[in-house]
Amino acid sequence: MAEITAAMVKELRETSGAGMMDCKAALTETKGDIQAAQDWLRKKGLSKAAKKAGRVAAEGLIGVSVRGTKGVLVEVNSETDFVSRNDLFQGLVKMIADVAHGAGTDVEAIKKAKAGAITVEEAINDTIAKIGENMTLRRAGALEVKQGAVGSYVHSSVTDGLGRIGVLVGLESSGKADELKTLGRMIAMHIAASNPQAIDAASMDPNIVKREKDVLADKYKQQGKPANVIDKIVESGLKTFYKEATLLEQTYVHDDKKNVAQALKEAESQVGAPVKVTGYLRFALGEGIEKQEADFAAEVAAAAGQR
Repeated sequence: MAEITAAMVKELRETSGAGMMDCKAALTETKGDIQAAQDWLRKKGLSKAAKKAGRVAAEGLIGVSVRGTKGVLVEVNSETDFVSRNDLFQGLVKMIADVAHGAGTDVEAIKKAKAGAITVEEAINDTIAKIGENMTLRRAGALEVKQGAVGSYVHSSVTDGLGRIGVLVGLESSGKADELKTLGRMIAMHIAASNPQAIDAASMDPNIVKREKDVLADKYKQQGKPANVIDKIVESGLKTFYKEATLLEQTYVHDDKKNVAQALKEAESQVGAPVKVTGYLRFALGEGIEKQEADFAAEVAAAAGQR
């Protein structure tokens, strides 16, 4: 059996990120074979990751990456906000966003894609083993324009391209690229702040429109208004709703004297050509995830074997 030296343990620690005692145990189990020891540690890490998989991961980071006329958003969750400040985790999220440019937006396809010598899924599991928290790639999205620019913005940024809210907006135009990029960032900031439900009234989900109509109609029906009056009130109410819920009709956060459509029209003189919003994506960290609330008394009772 090969002698396990301090230098061997140090080398394995540097390449694996595992603890000293784990590295020593791995080298002992594999008779000093560094590569086999790395595999042994990875398997051990995967085992730890499996135990953590049941924990709710609702913190983490949104990653934003733009290349040319295409942008990508990813959400990678962790259990605690503390992990979002970890360099390893930040590097993982950036890597996943980069991979998504080529792998597409299907989560399973991204996880199977290669990131260097290993898959994204293996990289996630390795990071789980090193940091000690459950992590999940929750979702990914992409936006691309044929001609123009994809603007981006990250809110509550911890570093370049990483934060708690990420936005992409597609601007189709033959105008100046630099001006479009600047304009795109401004519109993306507006979307981050105002969270529109659609670009305009025509692209609004019909079910949302119907629900709004029903709420308004029922409200005035209970007040005893006649049907013909209710119809007019509902149409007027919908106009107000569209001003609040659609991007182009919302009051522009950078200038409350105009709406977004007017701001875009004014910007065309700087851009040098007409500008059209073709789409947008907005990811807010943890939206829709139900966080588990710990019942401390129940946990103590369970630990004591009580019901």
